Amino acid sequence: MPSASGRRKPSRSSSAIVADKERGRHELRIDAGTLDAAAPAGERGLLASSPFTVGGHRWRVRYYPNGADAESKGWVSIFLFLDEDVAEPVTARFRLSLVTEVRALFCIKCKAELLSKPEAQYNFTSRGTWGYSKFEQRQTVASLVRRREVDRFSIRCDIVVLNGFRTKEEAPSAAIPPSDLQKHLGDFLQSGRGTDVVFEVGGEAFAAHRCVLAARSPVISADLLGAASDGAAAAGVVRVDGVETRAFKALLRYAYTDSLPEMDREEEDAILRNVAADRYSLQRLKLICEDRLCRLVSVGTVKITLALAEQHKCDRLKEACLQFLGAPANLRAAMGARGQ
Repeated sequence: MPSASGRRKPSRSSSAIVADKERGRHELRIDAGTLDAAAPAGERGLLASSPFTVGGHRWRVRYYPNGADAESKGWVSIFLFLDEDVAEPVTARFRLSLVTEVRALFCIKCKAELLSKPEAQYNFTSRGTWGYSKFEQRQTVASLVRRREVDRFSIRCDIVVLNGFRTKEEAPSAAIPPSDLQKHLGDFLQSGRGTDVVFEVGGEAFAAHRCVLAARSPVISADLLGAASDGAAAAGVVRVDGVETRAFKALLRYAYTDSLPEMDREEEDAILRNVAADRYSLQRLKLICEDRLCRLVSVGTVKITLALAEQHKCDRLKEACLQFLGAPANLRAAMGARGQ
């Protein structure tokens, strides 16, 4: 006899390698007057933000309203600056944009983006700088600000500092069993509890629940239940003509469980004959039967199956029959069986 410990389920755990990163945002508010043509170029025109910390490192935004050097004079230059000494390069992804404050609906203040650059990644060394010496022409920025009718704008810096990778333990996932709704509904039908309608089919009676059938098939709801206004129908009894008993029984089972039991070929033929014309708008049931019959095409059944496919517009079933007959040996055998 196995020990209790031998029957225990093995323990399960998991972990993941994730990026160790920290996000941050800094906005440097700027008076529009800095865009004046008389602003000095180069280091004399440098305007820097207060230091801010992201990822354990100190940063600043550097702003040159008239260019960072002689080559970029007449342009707005913007850079991200690592304001400290580091032993190893610091990897950061950042995005620089110009935004301004606007009043939206109900006079609520919000930020609107004027200009931006795509996110960039750079390895910053001690006192390292990276950015755009020609972010945008100074006159273009000034025009955009004037158009907004504001006297200031902001440089927004969104930054993600990457501090390598780390191992993260993941919480074990719960073992969620599959849904058993179909089983419960099937048992509900089988038990006959709470039934409020009876179908008489070929001399047999089938008890069911109006609400379930009405939800599954609008045709059943309208044709079989909605017309129950007088006589036997009003008393909860509905007579169904033109449907074989075994087909209707399988149809009921499908309406409750969305599946079919194991059946022989004649039962599947019967369902397809009664359902294929979309009598009950159960298209999925029709396709299930069609798929099963496609796998059962043989010399003895191909003739009746092909006629069934033609009658009920089952294209896949028809194709399976024609493909079967495409083999000369099958065609000869089928013709011989027909002549017997």
